[in-house]
Amino acid sequence: MATTKMIAGLMGPTLLAIGIAILINAGHFPEMAKQIGNDPGLIFVSGILLLVAGLAIVRVHNFWNGGWRVVVTVLGWLAVISGILRMFLPFWAASIAATLGQSSTPVIIGALLPLLVGGFLSYKAFSTD
Repeated sequence: MATTKMIAGLMGPTLLAIGIAILINAGHFPEMAKQIGNDPGLIFVSGILLLVAGLAIVRVHNFWNGGWRVVVTVLGWLAVISGILRMFLPFWAASIAATLGQSSTPVIIGALLPLLVGGFLSYKAFSTD
């Protein structure tokens, strides 16, 4: 449980910050998405970072026995999969980013999901249960 709380204590506040940053910058997302769509190299590098982070998480935390700890494991595997996709298909990922960034709905969802998951993980990480 200590490993779960440590990882959740890193992921939770990070996801909260990501969600808040997306909301603050929501008006700039069409331009940012356009720039990202024109820079598959950035997508490739982000894939490397996601792969390393995801592998670090699943290497020390690959628990599937139920409870909230599974959320940490699932996020680790999602990072691994996302990292691999970004590395092997950077042009495809860049076109998805450019397309999704043009509409406010994916941007708002892209803010709410990390806010909710980050809030949940932060609560679990810093609670005394």
